[in-house]
Amino acid sequence: MSRRIPAYAPAYGYALYARSRALPLTVATLLGTALLAAVCAHHLNAYLDPYQRVPFVALAPMLAASAIGTSLHQHSPELDRTAVRSAWPQRLAHLLALTALAAVTLALAVPGHVETFGALAMVRNLLGAVGIAAASAAAIGARLSWLPTVTYLSAVYLAGGAASGRAATVWAWAMQPGPEPAAWAPAAGVFVTGAVLHAVHGARAENQRA
Repeated sequence: MSRRIPAYAPAYGYALYARSRALPLTVATLLGTALLAAVCAHHLNAYLDPYQRVPFVALAPMLAASAIGTSLHQHSPELDRTAVRSAWPQRLAHLLALTALAAVTLALAVPGHVETFGALAMVRNLLGAVGIAAASAAAIGARLSWLPTVTYLSAVYLAGGAASGRAATVWAWAMQPGPEPAAWAPAAGVFVTGAVLHAVHGARAENQRA
């Protein structure tokens, strides 16, 4: 006779998953990042000059994506490999849910001026940054996924202001105004690539050697 699965078993499983990935801390970090961005926008009077938003429109998504990437760490990756059901839907849902939360809260931190450095630029930069973090988690491990994210976006922020031309719009997408299609294409492409890599492979075990 088979045993009946308790009704609370799925909820317990989700709670255990959230704790193992430190999701409460990650959510708190995302909310704190959005709050900090909103405070900076207010004190810099960015509603008068939207170009003053460039630093935190470029850097706030970097911090949020680093937190999301770190949360992809798997304490026991062998459990996913031996599980009866495939783990990729759970990994994808994890990434998409945190990305959606960060996108909404960061977009609300910079109201108005959608045509320049407003909510659209914030969401685009977040998608690109999360894509870098997710791909890095699959390649080098979640705990180090922040490193390529911070390195690339910091370099773009430092060099992108002086760059011009169509090529600069592609590689320096984080420094472009929100509605710029040529900047959305690479950011969206990086996000899709990173999400697929993480969903299929998961975060690389950090004691694994090449």
